[in-house]
Amino acid sequence: MVTGKDVGGYGADLSGHERDTLVLTAEERQWGRRRVTTTRGRTLALALPTGTTLTLGEILHVGPDWYLIVEGAPEPVLAVTPASREEALRIAFEVGNRHFTLALDGERLLVPDDAAMDQLLTRLGASFERAQAVFVPLGRGHRHDG
Repeated sequence: MVTGKDVGGYGADLSGHERDTLVLTAEERQWGRRRVTTTRGRTLALALPTGTTLTLGEILHVGPDWYLIVEGAPEPVLAVTPASREEALRIAFEVGNRHFTLALDGERLLVPDDAAMDQLLTRLGASFERAQAVFVPLGRGHRHDG
């Protein structure tokens, strides 16, 4: 079992340890209690403190000969390329006003690929495309429907 006390703080030299990963979407990185399977096939039980959000690159566990690190899973997003700083701010405001999360990816804004976001961006006349990307939200957001 991987518990909250196992999270972070490893200053040990991990060379010589087998690297294993837990590849999770943004939403999955917020689920603290569940069974997971690592990329190397290890089945583990997560029991993290309520409210924990795992971060990319976070080391969850160090064993005698292996360690577990969090990676992001590519997921469907709408990638917006704002024409100006003002448009970017307007889009960010409107996305947040609808309690959705937003991520930055270079010059692009990423939002979940959701019908409501598609309608919003279309109404705003924003230039966007569907893409697959690791989604790292700037805030946690709060959806009224879920």
